[in-house]
Amino acid sequence: MTTVLYDGDCGFCRWSADKLRVWDRRRRLTFAPIQSGRGAELLDAVPVAQRLDSMHAVTSDGRVWSGGHAVRVILAELPGGSALASVAASFPGTTERIYRLVARHRNRLGRMLGQRACSVDPSAVKR
Repeated sequence: MTTVLYDGDCGFCRWSADKLRVWDRRRRLTFAPIQSGRGAELLDAVPVAQRLDSMHAVTSDGRVWSGGHAVRVILAELPGGSALASVAASFPGTTERIYRLVARHRNRLGRMLGQRACSVDPSAVKR
């Protein structure tokens, strides 16, 4: 099981995590806000000042993947995501740059999506 940790105070981050949750029909992912107790536990090795710099994926063996590196780990768990994960792994620099571009504009993207779309709680059990 891989846990996706996202910024719980960011509407775009919540919306994105919720889209991943819906895509995850095989239930291989769990979700938690970085700011939660579970987030603090899983990110113990990550300095507190760096935890909100990006999303994170924590694999069952305790390895922490952040930012663009987390993208390939998450995609690999999703139905049909293995090809996209391979592309992300083959071009890690590009994946990281795209991730950072989206992350820099997440507030603007959240405003574009609107309050209703961004008020989801992907960590809530909805299965």
